[in-house]
Amino acid sequence: MKIKVRDLPYEEVMKLPVPKHIPPQKQGLFFRTLVRLLSGPELKKVNFRYDTYEMEKLDKAEPALFLMNHSSFLDLKIAFRLLYPRPFHIVCTSDGFVGKDWLMRRLGCIPTKKFMTDITLVRDMVYAVRELKSSVLMYPEASYSFDGTATPLPESLGKCLKILGVPVVMIRTFGAFARDPLYNNLQVRSTDVSARMDYILTPEEIREKSVEELNDILKKHFTFDHFRWQKENQVSIREPFRADGLNRVLYKCPHCLEEGSMEGTGIHLTCKKCGKTWELSEYGELVADEGDVYFTHIPDWYQWERECVRQELLEGSYCLDIEVTICMMKDMKCIYRVGTGRLHHDRDGFSLTGCDGKLKVRLSPEASYSLYSDYFWYEIGDMICIGDRKILYYCFPAEGMDVVAKTRLAAEELYKIVRNR
Repeated sequence: MKIKVRDLPYEEVMKLPVPKHIPPQKQGLFFRTLVRLLSGPELKKVNFRYDTYEMEKLDKAEPALFLMNHSSFLDLKIAFRLLYPRPFHIVCTSDGFVGKDWLMRRLGCIPTKKFMTDITLVRDMVYAVRELKSSVLMYPEASYSFDGTATPLPESLGKCLKILGVPVVMIRTFGAFARDPLYNNLQVRSTDVSARMDYILTPEEIREKSVEELNDILKKHFTFDHFRWQKENQVSIREPFRADGLNRVLYKCPHCLEEGSMEGTGIHLTCKKCGKTWELSEYGELVADEGDVYFTHIPDWYQWERECVRQELLEGSYCLDIEVTICMMKDMKCIYRVGTGRLHHDRDGFSLTGCDGKLKVRLSPEASYSLYSDYFWYEIGDMICIGDRKILYYCFPAEGMDVVAKTRLAAEELYKIVRNR
């Protein structure tokens, strides 16, 4: 899927009016039915099936909050299959509206900025369940998983449950990540996909429990490991490109400790500095060509990288300073490419400068608990996004610079360090 991009000087973009807020529009039966029908062929291709648990507790006309883990583009098609004919609104990233605002609103979508406190979003969700008598579908992780494990949940989620006061249902997918992991450049693999839908909280339980207790329950349900699931269920991925782009996630060599020298091509991951090579097996395990394997499980390697980043932050040695191409989102018409600049990240947070000195942005470490970053974003390139509720800045490092994963890890760990202090 692509996005409309327009070249425009920074000062011209800043003159553009900020769009007025539009409340959620009721999802029409026609569009709901159309998407479900269009989703059928792809779900049939993956032999989609699902199980439900205690869903008899939820009345067909009763609004609910559906929480779903985020694995791939297939997620939304699965949701339309599971929830039909129930009307529901979908919380999605605001850039998903670019160039198709009219359609997205009629599909029931509610725009939001990722990893930011958004009071307007909560109001829109309340409006959807109370005024429109509609359910809400939300991906609380707010981003695709890099390593196949859960990404952080917002601390405000428990409060949101109390404000809405509706039943909570969990939807978890199996096989969707194995079919289309984010690092693999949208190359789809051949595997079956299934889902499980659980009724997990009644309105009475939400009223009785504290915010902390609710957050603990949600965290428990959002604990998973797609690579471990693949191995335990012997799900075979035999495509010859299964390791393409794996260096985006596993960017640091555990043998020579060099960063940015890893290369994932075909079924192999190789360090170009020391020559150490691993094969990604058909069951998602890493096998070393010789010597110490270091890690057989991809999430273990990624966790080690997280610990390395945290140590750099504590020592004061962590620093990102790179040249980037800068795009901006000011309205729903298009993404505006405004020029080049430098993105800097250290213990003081993010700073972005560019456009001949006209653009200067700073964000403190407490600005967000995670980072909106992506691989091959809308088929443009790897991306790091910073900004606020008014403007988003999409930063594209030069091709081949594997800094996206480390920067997200650094933003998450820095937030924890500052909050603990």
